Amino acid sequence: MLPIYWLIALVVFLVIEIVTLGLATIWFAAGALAAFAASMLNAPFGVQLVIFFTVSFLLLIFTRPLVQKRLNESRMKTNVNSMVGREGKVIEAIDNFNETGKVLINGMEWTARSVTEGAQIPVGSKVVVEKVQGVKVLVRLQETKQL
Repeated sequence: MLPIYWLIALVVFLVIEIVTLGLATIWFAAGALAAFAASMLNAPFGVQLVIFFTVSFLLLIFTRPLVQKRLNESRMKTNVNSMVGREGKVIEAIDNFNETGKVLINGMEWTARSVTEGAQIPVGSKVVVEKVQGVKVLVRLQETKQL
């Protein structure tokens, strides 16, 4: 009778995974499958539970970070997240103390502040966006390469 319970658990975990698509329960589905196999071999219930938890947590700990990394590689940054790393031109001197500064990035004007406290960046300088904070971009002066 125990194998049927492991199959029910497997189906429930798979349904939850299909509905959420968050890689939240797939690991437990694999554990339920392993426990089902153990129950088919007439392993005691305690052994089945140990197999279920061991397989589930080992897969969760060791494979989830790899799968998440792989899935996130293919995602394209959008909206504000796509601003990080972009270059811009200072159109109003950036001075954190006086709370002034504007940059032009891809034809759009942004309020800007320097990531380096106390730094002043003059008009016409080339900057790189380090972070977006609300409606402001935090920038650093782009280093010029000398030949």
